[in-house]
Amino acid sequence: MSLVIKGGTLVDATGTRRGDVRIEGDTIAAVGDGLTADRTIDAGGCVVSPGFVDLHTHLRQPGREQAETIETGGRGAALGGFTAVVAMPNTDPCMDSAAVIREVIEWARTAPCDVFPTAAITVGRRGEALSPMAELAQLGVRIFTDDGDGVQDDRLMKRALEYSVGLTPFTGGQSVTLAQHCEVSVLSEGGSMHEGEWSSRLGIPGQPSEAEELMVMRDIALARATGARVHLQHLSTEGSVEMVRRAKAAGLAVTAEATTHHFTLTDACCADYDPVFKVHPPLRGDRDVDAVKAGLADGTIDAIATDHAPHTRDSKELPFDQAPPGMLGLETALALALTELDIPLETLIGLLTWRPARIAGIDDVHGGPLVAGHQANLCVFDPELEWQVAGAAMASRSENSPYEGRTVRGRARHTVLHGEVVVHDGEAQR
Repeated sequence: MSLVIKGGTLVDATGTRRGDVRIEGDTIAAVGDGLTADRTIDAGGCVVSPGFVDLHTHLRQPGREQAETIETGGRGAALGGFTAVVAMPNTDPCMDSAAVIREVIEWARTAPCDVFPTAAITVGRRGEALSPMAELAQLGVRIFTDDGDGVQDDRLMKRALEYSVGLTPFTGGQSVTLAQHCEVSVLSEGGSMHEGEWSSRLGIPGQPSEAEELMVMRDIALARATGARVHLQHLSTEGSVEMVRRAKAAGLAVTAEATTHHFTLTDACCADYDPVFKVHPPLRGDRDVDAVKAGLADGTIDAIATDHAPHTRDSKELPFDQAPPGMLGLETALALALTELDIPLETLIGLLTWRPARIAGIDDVHGGPLVAGHQANLCVFDPELEWQVAGAAMASRSENSPYEGRTVRGRARHTVLHGEVVVHDGEAQR
């Protein structure tokens, strides 16, 4: 059946305008006024944009299905307006081999959003030997990361970057990106929150800003030396943002993301010792939050990522220093961005769509302009709808949202994946 999304405000990389979008099969067939089709979705009062793309999602499968699966995480993504997510490799077993990558790709075939697996830079994410990057690139992997840990060995990281530049024969000419969890372990080890005034008050060992910033500095230097593409994950400090700003001004192939929690929450949230606010990198201070917001506004930071990290209730009820780090993020990302960021709507949507799609190497399918001939991966959202966050009501198998009970503004009403309406009026269709 053909479908028309009618009467919305269309926002994409080409600008903002009013119009209808007609979809036939998996493709946008026409954009204009007065379009008709077999089925109509009323988008009056809503924004129609490319589907969102998350560069940083933990889907836990294989090995930790009690917290999340590709199916449940994919459903949460679709409900949040995402049509594509990039899955992190810290699963059990780790996504460092062709066998595991093939398994993830197969599981993802029935998910209500597209799932693009990353692969580990090093075998087992242990930072000792490089994974079979060429073989994994042939399977479609375009981002390599040891997320959850930074690659500590400077020489090994330089070798990985040099190797990545030569992988284009295995990718059909497409570039590969190495993404880094920026954390120097000898400085962060034992720390459960940001090292600062609040960690001193609470008596909780902290992670200093320098643990992140030293690795950001190193990887920018290695990007300059190798010409490789480096993506810096979940930036959280003022110093990190400024270093990326200078790297971009120097023309280096460096990109960066920031999570919703790093521009909405501070280390003061840990005052009640509630482990739901424990995350790595940790929540930082007010100046850091302001710097992340400024980086998103001026283009220093390329993408809003969720770092969606589900954990079972019993694990998050452990004492603060024993509980695992991480928060849910897929279903709240849009609302938090709309509620907390004072930036133009076009800029905000770019941070969620075409800019992360370009980094992931999927901009031929996701994040593209709303024009005839492009894949029909779309989100229709109401930017003014107010709602209250409730972890138990989310699609995830876990409930660890730090925004429990908070009233936010903006929510996806419809999500279209390759022409199929996978979310209709806020309800998942599969």
